[in-house]
Amino acid sequence: MRDPNSFASYFNFAQVNWNNLWSATVETVWMTLLSLVFVFIFGIILGLLLFETTGKHTAGAVILNKLTAIFVNIFRSIPFIILIVLLIPLTKKMTGTIIGPRAAIPSLIISAAPFYARMVEIGFHEIDAGVIEAAEAMGASRLQIMWKVLIPESLPAIVSGITVTGISLIGYTAMAGVIGAGGLGNLAYQDGFQANQNAVTLTATVVILIVVFIFQAIGDFAVRKIDKRAIA
Repeated sequence: MRDPNSFASYFNFAQVNWNNLWSATVETVWMTLLSLVFVFIFGIILGLLLFETTGKHTAGAVILNKLTAIFVNIFRSIPFIILIVLLIPLTKKMTGTIIGPRAAIPSLIISAAPFYARMVEIGFHEIDAGVIEAAEAMGASRLQIMWKVLIPESLPAIVSGITVTGISLIGYTAMAGVIGAGGLGNLAYQDGFQANQNAVTLTATVVILIVVFIFQAIGDFAVRKIDKRAIA
């Protein structure tokens, strides 16, 4: 009888159900892309709030800055595996279930949006102050400065940040899979580790790496296309 922990068992690809692998890959990509859309939106909003209220001395701006910073700092500091457990009541109320890919979405968004917001804020702070001052001198409103100066000028940093965040989300989906969220993490843990099917775990890991490499390549390509400082 073959030892399930032997080196040879890692290459016994007869253990792999390729249909299940494909379904798990689709679930992982679906969870990542759907949550990434909301992370992008909320991250931009939170980043703008942090940037626009930093250094302001009005009571409203100070309070808004403190509240936003507290929210961002708390939720980007909680380990994801703990956060997903803490959010089970909210997840059930929002999605009607606590298992499956849909149930992972709220936790993925809440964990990644604050992280991305800080990257967006850093991108805004890297903009040359002279560009913003020139827009103000031309009579641009604050809203116009946000949409016509801040976001366009920091777009390479925003895209680079969403690429890094997306890769982190792929890792989060794997952790969520361990507690029943589906995807490649669930396949690697339940069909692979728990069933002593080492080839399944290895194959799921390789597929996750491929997804990460593809995502990184797309992000790098987008940054090169939009970065005005890029060398042709």
